[in-house]
Amino acid sequence: MGKCDICLTRLALPVMEPLFERAYAAHRDGRLDDAERGYRAALDIDPAHVDALHLLGVLRHQLGQHAEAADLVGRAVDLRPQDAALQLNLGNALKALGQLDGAIERFRNALTLAPAFPLAHYNLGNAYAAAGRHEDAADAFRKSLRLQPDNASTHNNLGNALHALGRHDEAIGSFQRALELHPGHGGAHNNLGMALNALGKADEAVEQFRAAISAQPRFVAAHFNLANTLDATGQHEQALGAFEVVLALQPQFPPALYGLGNSLAALGRHKEALPRFELVVGLDPNFALAWLSLGTTHHALGAHAAAVRAFDQALRLRPDLASAHMNRAIAWLTLGDFARGLPEYEWRLKTMAQRGPQTLPRWQGEPIEKLTLFVHAEQGFGDTLQFARFVPIAAQRAARVVLEVQPQLVPILAPAATEWRVTLIAQGTPRPPADLQCPLLSLPLALGMNAETIPARTPYLSVPPTYRRKWRGSLGGQAKRKIGLAWSGRVQQHENRTMPLSALEPLFALEGIDWIILQPNLSAAECATLDAHPRASSIHRFDRRIGDFADTAAIIERLDAVVSIDTSIAHLSGALRKPLWLMLPFAADWRWFVDDPRSPWYPGARLVRQPQPGAWDAVVEKVAQELRNA
Repeated sequence: MGKCDICLTRLALPVMEPLFERAYAAHRDGRLDDAERGYRAALDIDPAHVDALHLLGVLRHQLGQHAEAADLVGRAVDLRPQDAALQLNLGNALKALGQLDGAIERFRNALTLAPAFPLAHYNLGNAYAAAGRHEDAADAFRKSLRLQPDNASTHNNLGNALHALGRHDEAIGSFQRALELHPGHGGAHNNLGMALNALGKADEAVEQFRAAISAQPRFVAAHFNLANTLDATGQHEQALGAFEVVLALQPQFPPALYGLGNSLAALGRHKEALPRFELVVGLDPNFALAWLSLGTTHHALGAHAAAVRAFDQALRLRPDLASAHMNRAIAWLTLGDFARGLPEYEWRLKTMAQRGPQTLPRWQGEPIEKLTLFVHAEQGFGDTLQFARFVPIAAQRAARVVLEVQPQLVPILAPAATEWRVTLIAQGTPRPPADLQCPLLSLPLALGMNAETIPARTPYLSVPPTYRRKWRGSLGGQAKRKIGLAWSGRVQQHENRTMPLSALEPLFALEGIDWIILQPNLSAAECATLDAHPRASSIHRFDRRIGDFADTAAIIERLDAVVSIDTSIAHLSGALRKPLWLMLPFAADWRWFVDDPRSPWYPGARLVRQPQPGAWDAVVEKVAQELRNA
């Protein structure tokens, strides 16, 4: 408790005895050892000396001896219960002991005795805040400010209470007022940054954290908040430096080690992240999120069994941690363990917004010969294209199946839906009546599938005749082979599937190939690079002429093969049974399993994996060699 929280006045002190007067003067001057000797000497003479009991208690409180302080001040209160300062300081000692209810009672007693006692309102607000009673805290701080309107600390703490209540705009006003009254108030700058962060104003928050650090260079919380904000906004390199500063100030601070590990992981530097997470869980074995990150890092490094053990520990600590369940499922599925992986994979539904009709009961695989089943796409385009293979199996068990997919996929899925006798609708359109619902990626669980029973018959999609006619003309170039190409997909957080355009040079150097760019949305920089490429005459793109996946399928149908990263174009090529070279990161998605160069999902695919994280050059060289020899 700081000096602003305690009261050194004596409201009913008679003429001072010389011994006590010297002790009190030493206390005011900060000579605490001399003060303590004087107070104890006074108490040796008069054990019921109220002011000596009181101020010795205050002194022991200042030294962190809160239990002794509470005893001493409590004895003084028993002797003089009508003294508001004594009630206040007893409350301070009780608050320091974590006895918040007792502290609140004493602060309220002080205010009953002295209603215009601003410090009592202030300390009552702090006690309410510590108890999580932020509305009461805000009320107490406002009452204190009515008595002392220019107290910067009270404005700051009012801002904290409002921030805790989610009233961030009001909190910002309080923090700004604190800074007007006390420019360079490090705590107010830091707290203002947190409120701005809560409103999504990260850039302004960073400015405030930097201002807090400028005012107090060793302000650990401000350095930590700066690091977290930089990391959360994708500025991982800068975040690394900020976390390192935190750890220089407080070397074994688990949250900072955890943040440093997460920044390294976000940069793909998993080998460096791993020892940080191991150190975190060593320092704080109950840090569930650190166990989760340790597991995801093991998974990224291909240590799937170790990943599962880390996820297990995270779930022992927090059994309802959906992301740990989800990641454990992915590890099991990567290892081909569908028996454990598919039920656990249902936890994904707790980590994502649900599109499906939540009012319909969920189909779990029970007989539904007389019922209508509503199946709804839930993730990306590639997921829908891949898992659509399970829809005809479900259709054999139900009286009727309605399949809802992304609008861009309706044309390419329409011929198959007709063959399967399934009603196909686009997301956002009216839904026909149904009895049960099932997310598309939950069909393998409901159908009792395992890694050996994946339906592998391809092609299971076909190009609609109108699209085939649309793309009947030349695709460009005169080379003997025409090969489709895709090197990036939908960019997501911590994306590891996308490669830089420059990595494709060994492919473009191959003779006798016209490269057909299958990505419809290239950046301006990518277009300029391709246009200026020395082999631009053998690189052909269609840009906005590709309107949906049926357009892409019509182009793929006319190609000799496709080379792609793990994106929807790869799934489309596989579903059309087009020869496919699939370029995979070291820690590939679970559906590509581990090590195998062939896929049970797409018999026509050849899987080419990074030998270590980030090694796209090796992947492209291998694909180029195989194409050269094909």
